[in-house]
Amino acid sequence: MYINEVNLSPLVVAEPGESYQSQTNLNRWIEVLVDCPGSTGLFTYRSPAQLEIKLGDILSVPFGAQQVGAIAIRFLAQPNIDLPPEKIREVEDIVSVGFFPSAYWELLNRVAAYYYTPLIQVIRVALPPGLLGRSQRRIRLVRGGVDKEINNSKFQNTLTPPLVSSFLTPTARQILELLQAQPAGDYSFAYIQQKVKSAYRGIRELVRFGLVQSYLEPPRLTRPKLQKAIILIDATDSDLTTRQREIVEVLRRRGGELWQSELLQICSASSSILKTLVQKGYIVIEEREVLRTEQGPALAGDRAKSLTAAQANALEIIQSIDGFAQVLLHGVTGSGKTEVYLQAIAPLLNQGKSALVLVPEIGLTPQLTDRFRARFGNKVSVYHSALSDGERYDTWRQMLTGEPQVVIGTRSAVFAPLPNLGLIILDEEHDSSFKQDSPIPTYHARTIAQWRAELENCPLVLGSATPSLESWVSVRRQEEQGKQNSTHTSYYLSLPERIYSRPLPPVEIVDMRLELQQGNRSIFSRALQEALEQLQERQQQGILFIHRRGHSTFVSCRSCGYVLECPHCDVSLSYHHTEEGAPQLLRCHYCNYTRSHPKFCPDCSSPYLKFFGSGTQRVAQELARQFPQLRLIRFDSDTTRNKGAHRTLLTQFANGEADLLVGTQMLTKGLDLPQVTLVGVVAADGLLHLSDYRASERAFQTLTQVAGRAGRGEDPGRVIVQTYTPEHQVIEAVRSHDYQSFSQTELEQRQALNYPPYGRLILLRLSSLDPIQVQNAAQIIATALSAEEGFEILGPAPASILRVANRYRWQILIKFSPDELPQLPDWEEVRSLCPASVSLTIDVDPLNIM
Repeated sequence: MYINEVNLSPLVVAEPGESYQSQTNLNRWIEVLVDCPGSTGLFTYRSPAQLEIKLGDILSVPFGAQQVGAIAIRFLAQPNIDLPPEKIREVEDIVSVGFFPSAYWELLNRVAAYYYTPLIQVIRVALPPGLLGRSQRRIRLVRGGVDKEINNSKFQNTLTPPLVSSFLTPTARQILELLQAQPAGDYSFAYIQQKVKSAYRGIRELVRFGLVQSYLEPPRLTRPKLQKAIILIDATDSDLTTRQREIVEVLRRRGGELWQSELLQICSASSSILKTLVQKGYIVIEEREVLRTEQGPALAGDRAKSLTAAQANALEIIQSIDGFAQVLLHGVTGSGKTEVYLQAIAPLLNQGKSALVLVPEIGLTPQLTDRFRARFGNKVSVYHSALSDGERYDTWRQMLTGEPQVVIGTRSAVFAPLPNLGLIILDEEHDSSFKQDSPIPTYHARTIAQWRAELENCPLVLGSATPSLESWVSVRRQEEQGKQNSTHTSYYLSLPERIYSRPLPPVEIVDMRLELQQGNRSIFSRALQEALEQLQERQQQGILFIHRRGHSTFVSCRSCGYVLECPHCDVSLSYHHTEEGAPQLLRCHYCNYTRSHPKFCPDCSSPYLKFFGSGTQRVAQELARQFPQLRLIRFDSDTTRNKGAHRTLLTQFANGEADLLVGTQMLTKGLDLPQVTLVGVVAADGLLHLSDYRASERAFQTLTQVAGRAGRGEDPGRVIVQTYTPEHQVIEAVRSHDYQSFSQTELEQRQALNYPPYGRLILLRLSSLDPIQVQNAAQIIATALSAEEGFEILGPAPASILRVANRYRWQILIKFSPDELPQLPDWEEVRSLCPASVSLTIDVDPLNIM
């Protein structure tokens, strides 16, 4: 835990809307958590009389030579006796009024304790960017001024300012020339240090001569966006010109208020005419806040739909829950889980409560958000990392108002400060995107959502067609215990059929070994080729799923076998095609290193270099060659990098502007496209054969989810899965849509090996630029841990990809039984075994151990 010597449990923190009595005399000193790397514990500051600081406020405080963000933790009647009062510095300002209710504060502390993370790091994740800012030291040129020190010097009568530079040392002269070359004459101290060796001496000299000024730039905090509004206060126009009358008339017709920019545009006028109207007393100009929130398209209103018997039963049970309970809503693809969510939320909003809906990735949010906005209008907000800092800041502040609302977001939205929370929903709860691998805290949104639901005393609904084995075991086990104890805290609700009794699409498995034996060397089997030809004839649409983006997964020399690799990572470079005639580019998918495709092998100079493997680009090219009549859209992280790209591409496809959607994992995540009748999986084997105990579970989930995109409309669906291992247990389970038998087989294997959900894991990730140091550090830590009892140590071992971005990576896996929680190591002692050059991340309950 971050603060070892301070007991935070009895802290009183700010409740929203609570009134505070003035405690100027009692609360003259305040302890704060400071947002500064390396700082530990609480720091004491003096509370100025002019500031009404409340617990939980975000403050700006001086810390060393900079100003940093801080959280007000508790008041002190007297400072620590070891601190001389004259050395205690004052709080600079209040950045944001406190919003940490006691349940929210407890949640943050629980996250810090469970994930072995400094509390300030957790707070930083919970807050929108920019609220905890850091000042920086800057140096600026003093234009035409000479310090009094020069005037008092022995050069007083002979030295004029332009000649000062001739008496400077070379370092000071270099800095002066650097500043003079820039129009503003202003650089950060850090930048000057990069450009000039021993810069601090030169700056000290220039400050002494009065040629430059050293100052502290306050943190660039996110602030409300203000815009000028024009308000009409007098409509009589006796002394106005014709032009001025026009402006007054426009304002009168528009209700007496307009944004200045809008008014000037309508009237084709300049701001000088508005100043005249202000002077004559007809209008006033006010600065008003404009909320920066993500704007969706205009949508027609939507009404609640009639439910199937299974949907109605699930809704009735969810609405009957009073207080905390965990609900696993296990519904096959297309069974109408979203409609259950919508109807569960509707009465809560009428009761003045809010709902939080978490989705795995941004790509999911356009469709889901549109459905929620069509039902609930402007009560729906979106919160995720792809929003601008201003949009996140304003959306976050809107939550604090306490108005009943629905917030839809990715994993970081689990910290959304919604007061009066009535329901939390995790859609596609099995998805690994809910887990953060880095930076710390390495939290799982599902775990935190469960804690939050407990603290807020509201239900948590986990929805999925392919539940994670952790949720499956946890809910079924607790449900059984609840039946015995007559206290339900867990519910398993099943939606076994699609709405309108539509059948699940039949899954056809194609053995690509037979295709090859029968002379088909195409990446498309004959069955898939036939299905693609029928698509346009029938005016239907299809989806092709490919495991990887790019054109080819690696480039190899056919003469000597040399594979082109990234110089910074131990992986092969993938070929990315840009456009016809453009240079051929090779790119690393780990560090984004890019180089041109060589004409000759770097090892043997052979010209015979060949592309191997198939990414989304290669498949798209092959489709264009074999099926020129098919219109297609690529949907992967290459084509959806720009803001709004997910929505644009999906809208184009939904409007029938393409016959085929070709993409990666994104296609599996909750897309509801009723016109899709065909789903093709080009190569299922890329998902199956990975050195990870979760590989089978992930492969089953991915293939089942992508298969579920077919046949959601009036026309029946068809799924074609191409594989070289049709006998694999995952392929067999996907063929029959059989979650039960797959989970039973997989759980037996996990239990035998004591892997989750029966055992618990903690993964230590070490990385360094020095391969010897990181290996030595890993061995030292593993040796120290093996001296303790109660857990099993696996490793140390190099990561499956040893080097990424020039950093060498080693791992140590700790495995133990959750029922008999061992005395886990003192993590601060473990960290102390790492030299400064080695980075250590403690990943609790890791999903990715490769």
